[in-house]
Amino acid sequence: MKQMIYHAAASRGNADHGWLKSYHSFSFANYFNEEKMHFGALRVLNDDVVAPGRGFGMHPHENMEIITIPLKGNLEHEDSMGNKGVIKEGDVQVMSAGTGVMHSEYNKSKEEELAFLQIWLFPRAQNLSPRYDQVNINDLKVKNKFYQIISPNKDEQGAWINQDAWFYMGEFDAGLEEKYNLHNKENGVYFFILDGEVEIEGKKLSKRDALGIWNINNLNVKTLSKAQILLIEVPMNL
Repeated sequence: MKQMIYHAAASRGNADHGWLKSYHSFSFANYFNEEKMHFGALRVLNDDVVAPGRGFGMHPHENMEIITIPLKGNLEHEDSMGNKGVIKEGDVQVMSAGTGVMHSEYNKSKEEELAFLQIWLFPRAQNLSPRYDQVNINDLKVKNKFYQIISPNKDEQGAWINQDAWFYMGEFDAGLEEKYNLHNKENGVYFFILDGEVEIEGKKLSKRDALGIWNINNLNVKTLSKAQILLIEVPMNL
């Protein structure tokens, strides 16, 4: 039987550090909600805004797949393996923390705010070798369709990840209907509405609302206005 869980935008945890404003879809840092620990393999979905020139100093991660999606501006990162680069607006980066990595993240601009999503997934295996994969998704966009930006397969479109998970983005006009077929019937799908109003399996959602659905093979998305949607399909049985 189909099951759903609704996360209203206003129900998210939040933290205001002055230089950082962050909203947490799942328990994170000082925000704890035993009903929002994770959705299957999806552990963290943070919606962050960072002040000009500010950021996160060197800090550790291990045994986690970390996805960074800039929504506005560019994110400069540096790590303990000697890598230094910029995740630009329109890019998607996957960092497999594996056995452990230290990294820093800063707003590259000294004038404009940076807005980005950072998403953590439990990996399919522990203690893998740390690595990065980064792609630009601007050329992958298909109007009024979900287009793949991350998959578990190196030879498929987008970046690849050490988990049986798929990420899609979609920019839709109003009044459309799109069907999504799951890759694996044992998986669930977590929708995060970046902008606009939609209806998914009869549930109406607005900007920054989220809906998790599982025990379903395919589902329908209707756009009630112009909308931008992030879709994350993940294993539910860890």
